[in-house]
Amino acid sequence: MHIDVLMLVCYDEQQEGAFMRTTITLNDKLYRALKLRAAESNESISAIVEDAVKYQMLEDLEDIEEAKRRENEPTHSFDELVAQFKKEGLL
Repeated sequence: MHIDVLMLVCYDEQQEGAFMRTTITLNDKLYRALKLRAAESNESISAIVEDAVKYQMLEDLEDIEEAKRRENEPTHSFDELVAQFKKEGLL
């Protein structure tokens, strides 16, 4: 996917926030599927894309938080794990 960012900030008084107008280039099949979903759900393409980006960013934050929470756990080498799994009959 190719993303071109236009340096234009829009202000929407109803939603009380600034928005960056962005142009993205999508695969034709993906764009057609996106248009269909927008029509079927009565949502704008922008809203669907924004929700998808927010979801991905929140998921990344959750992963980072989990990694930080587990950073003091003991670590094991791959070879140790394979040997342990073989010993237990899992491999």
